Amino acid sequence: MTDSTDTLTDILDRIAASAASGDGTLLAALVDEVRPDDASDGAQATKNLQALQYLLATNDARRVGLSQYLRTLLDAHQQIEHHTDFGILPGTGFFTEATRRFMHRWLPPVLDAGSLARLLATVFPKRDDHEWIEAVDDAHWCELFALLAIDFGDAASGAATPTQIVESTRIIAHRIAALGLEPDLVAIRPELRRHASPFIAQCAETQTHLDRLASGTAVADDARHIGVLLDQCDAVIARVRRATSETGIGVGLTYILQRLAENIERQRALLVLVDPADDADRRGAAARLLKAYVTNANTGNDLRGHFAKNTELLAREITEHSGRTGEHYITSTRDEYRVMFRAALGAGLIVPLMALAKLWMTGLHAAPVLQGLLYSLNYAAGFILIHVLHFTLATKQPAMTATRMAQALESGTGKRLDLSPLVELIVRVSRTQFIAIVGNVALALPLAWLLSRGLTLFHGAPPADAAKSAHLLHDIHPWASLALFHAAIAGVYLFLSGLVSGYFDNLAVYRQIPARIRQLGWLRALLGDARADRFSRYVEHNLGGLAGNAFFGLTLGMTAVIGFNIGLPLDIRHVTFAAANFGIAANTLGATGLTWPDIGIACAGIALVGLVNLAVSFTLALLVAMKARRVRFRHAHPLFVAVLKRFAKAPLDFVRPPREVANNGKDGPPNIA
Repeated sequence: MTDSTDTLTDILDRIAASAASGDGTLLAALVDEVRPDDASDGAQATKNLQALQYLLATNDARRVGLSQYLRTLLDAHQQIEHHTDFGILPGTGFFTEATRRFMHRWLPPVLDAGSLARLLATVFPKRDDHEWIEAVDDAHWCELFALLAIDFGDAASGAATPTQIVESTRIIAHRIAALGLEPDLVAIRPELRRHASPFIAQCAETQTHLDRLASGTAVADDARHIGVLLDQCDAVIARVRRATSETGIGVGLTYILQRLAENIERQRALLVLVDPADDADRRGAAARLLKAYVTNANTGNDLRGHFAKNTELLAREITEHSGRTGEHYITSTRDEYRVMFRAALGAGLIVPLMALAKLWMTGLHAAPVLQGLLYSLNYAAGFILIHVLHFTLATKQPAMTATRMAQALESGTGKRLDLSPLVELIVRVSRTQFIAIVGNVALALPLAWLLSRGLTLFHGAPPADAAKSAHLLHDIHPWASLALFHAAIAGVYLFLSGLVSGYFDNLAVYRQIPARIRQLGWLRALLGDARADRFSRYVEHNLGGLAGNAFFGLTLGMTAVIGFNIGLPLDIRHVTFAAANFGIAANTLGATGLTWPDIGIACAGIALVGLVNLAVSFTLALLVAMKARRVRFRHAHPLFVAVLKRFAKAPLDFVRPPREVANNGKDGPPNIA
């Protein structure tokens, strides 16, 4: 026998000698011997647990002693609060729970010495204990529980532990019923109010079942009937989640749905424990609860997990709304391609005006914060105008199209993955991005030069003097400046603006903002009924776009100011503005001050800035969309190979549509708005 086995034997002998003790120290010592050196080493954990099982199976005194010790230990600790609340979101709300976790992370609460939570903290003190507990298969835990013959939930026995489990089950049944009648939930599923609600029905059936168990008159079908009702509760939750694509969703509703799901899952486990019909099922439920409790003991104050768990559905709906807009940014036919080009030209018409306006604002020499606010207003007004006129800014597209890509990934995660549709989608997205950038730059650069020339002739001086023009050229130099880093910052803002757009589109639906606008008496009196209705419809379809563009303008304008105030070289570079600034500088420097190498470097800088804008915004948007849809895509290499083969076959398809392309059921050119 190894030293570890000898130590286990010694601990088991000490436990058998003090089986009536309610002290958890010996259990902590036993777990410490079973615990592997590496928490992620599930094989070693399983081996250690099997060694414990062997010692128990070959010595009745140790087995009986440990069984009695565990019964005494459990009965000596308060469990109801643990069963009903541990690992389940409280009713305090999302942000209150986030605050609680943050505070407890740095200043842990004082646990009641007689609580099951305190016992778990004593026995499993390491933050990674849940890793090896979860790594051990349920079957091995069931074997251990079978050896110990611990009766976790015989309601008729009158023992402390089974009684507390029964009372916990009653409490959760009432809680599920109450959560099932939350106004936010009923607003989406009104039939819960009009018809028999499964949330209420399960509560009544659970009370009857528990009473029969206590009196020894339980019917075998009672538990199965409750299980059917809980399945119906899950079905309602699923229907609500599906309905949110039309009704929108908020943090409060996501929190309620998560609480409901967690309470239903806990109820299923507790109902199995109190049911004497099947010992194997009871041991399996006990194993699952053990894992859940240890995991929560280790990660109960984890902020990242809290946000991830409760914002997943909200993030999905936000990206879904962005994705619907993203459909308009993917062209298939040459007609759609031409529409996109004209829309991009429109944005190229407005951006030079914004670039010249920014130069004028710079000349005001205002205080830094005021300067930043002026820049922000300039950007926001310009971007909103682009949106209102149904033009398109190329680099805003990736944040929209990424969700469409994630949808394709979601539908293609099986073993026999057909990459063809996804490859064709990539081709369509690529050529759409290409023509949009071409359209932006093709007009922004010459128009900026032309407007600068006109202002020079009108005022007798260029809008940017020689020093400023040299600075503008330096700002887009791909390696002599921080242009690419600043382009990456702009890419992050493009991604965030896409999220903001999706959030406000979702908010417009969830909060019924258009309907609330239509009922404003003063607005109908001011505009008339017809105009008020049109305005509400416009808000319904454009609130996200307006908010996203306003946010994008604000961030672009304030970044340099923030960088100045904190002493960091922060700024933004956007491909269309880089092209416009080059046109302004070219007017000032002229043929004598601008050499061909300067022109080549500037063109390379503009191209690379655009590439970084697109790459950063698209990558971030795709990652969020995939996470929101629980996509774990493991076919990157085959996809890359498939895209290369497609490029080798027809490289021009990546920059323009072929002559004959099926319209894929579309009725006409896309709506660029």
